[in-house]
Amino acid sequence: MTLPEELIARIKEKLEAQRREAEAELRRLQEFMQGEVDVDAEEGDPDLFEREKVAALIAAQERRLEAVERALKAIEAGVYGICERCRQPIDPERLEARPEAVLCIACQQEVERLARRNLTPPPTRW
Repeated sequence: MTLPEELIARIKEKLEAQRREAEAELRRLQEFMQGEVDVDAEEGDPDLFEREKVAALIAAQERRLEAVERALKAIEAGVYGICERCRQPIDPERLEARPEAVLCIACQQEVERLARRNLTPPPTRW
């Protein structure tokens, strides 16, 4: 099943907007982390908890940006909409809702199930 060109164009626009948003948020969070920290020798870093939260947000934004970039590369390679794991078409409704999706819903659920069990599925790449 080949996706209609207008759908791919619409999704590409969404992905590019998501990339811009993620990059801007990442810059903002990184600037916060580079801010000066006033550490009291007796009390330690009063902002440690906040900085740990921001570090987690940075990691989440980096993963988001990586997923968006991966989907954009799939569009450029002409393989967008094909599950990276089982090679079956991804439902267009899923792609509309989650344009960065590179797995069909069945494979995504399996990967999440394995992750919950601390198992890693075998890597598959194009």
